[in-house]
Amino acid sequence: MGCDKLHNTIKVRRAIKNITQEELATAIGVTRKTVNTIENGVYVPSTVLALKMAKYFGVPVEELFRLEE
Repeated sequence: MGCDKLHNTIKVRRAIKNITQEELATAIGVTRKTVNTIENGVYVPSTVLALKMAKYFGVPVEELFRLEE
């Protein structure tokens, strides 16, 4: 499983809620840059942060993040 990549639907979820990266960042207690790097797959969030994001969007964490080969 060395080639797995963490895919996320954050950008789609933000569009549905009509919020900016800054608004999401403020709501979950991180910087806009952190949201940007997670959204673009540059940074893998901690379990706690992933759970905070899932809670904010009202979805299970598995709907927000998934592994892709």
